[in-house]
Amino acid sequence: DVTVRYYRGLPHVTVPLPSRNERCQFTLRPVTHCVGDFIEMLKVEDRGIDRAAILNRDGVRIAAACSIENLMDDEFWLHLNDRQYYVKPPKREKITSEEITRLGDVQALVAQLYEALHVGEHQVKKERELNGKLEELNEKLGPLEMKKMELDQKAGRRTNALTWVGLGLMSVQFGVLARLTWWEYSWDIMEPVTYFVTYGTAMAAYAYFVLTKQEYMLPDVKDRQHLITLHKAAKKAGINLAEYNDIKRQIAEIEHDLRRLRDPLYMHLPAPPPKSRTFSASEIAFAKKQQHAAAATAALEDATASLGNTTKSKH
Repeated sequence: DVTVRYYRGLPHVTVPLPSRNERCQFTLRPVTHCVGDFIEMLKVEDRGIDRAAILNRDGVRIAAACSIENLMDDEFWLHLNDRQYYVKPPKREKITSEEITRLGDVQALVAQLYEALHVGEHQVKKERELNGKLEELNEKLGPLEMKKMELDQKAGRRTNALTWVGLGLMSVQFGVLARLTWWEYSWDIMEPVTYFVTYGTAMAAYAYFVLTKQEYMLPDVKDRQHLITLHKAAKKAGINLAEYNDIKRQIAEIEHDLRRLRDPLYMHLPAPPPKSRTFSASEIAFAKKQQHAAAATAALEDATASLGNTTKSKH
């Protein structure tokens, strides 16, 4: 009563439904469908089916995860409620290893022909598209680059001025200590003073580490001061450095894609995975500065609150 026939490579199974006593045809996909899908189709089509199972010739139940392709390789039993149907699928001609090898050769030849006819044209089209994007980004970057160069020069001059001011203050400190040691007082009096001056300098360096989470290294301090001055000047001038850094990143990515596209060694390789966004050193430093400033503000507020609570408890 259950018949199976193949049409365009798909098995069409005709099953008599128990409730309505009529035949219904189900089209199955051998690879993507499984036995569980077939049973679910039967239950959806006929709500009166309480029990549906598929067993092999020996009466062993076939798992729901078994594919339809494997099911159609052999005869099986179909149980619907109290009815049993013995199903004999038609024999299929299987492809031999020689035919598979011949088919693989044909596929390789078709791929080579497609590559010869389309890859060159695709590369030229892609290169033109990337060059167009690069021109647009360079056009946007031009005014920002000029303004940033001016701000860099101003920030550099200010940073250099601060370094010379620091050297001048150290010279004044040295002169004052020397004057007090050899003219005004003696070394016996000034020795504790120099000790406290040295200890105070060490405390200032440690305070710098606590606030910035960076070691007090003079080149790093200079770079940090340069970035702080640059971002303050950019904010006053109305320049969006985040947009500038994003444009620079996009230009670097497009230039890398162009080099890869023109390199004959990479011509037949698959596309690389999508790039994750990277941040420049200035963006990272500015974010760290904001984070440390927020942490220092929170610590100061906590200290003020605790001091106020201590004063109230004393009163």
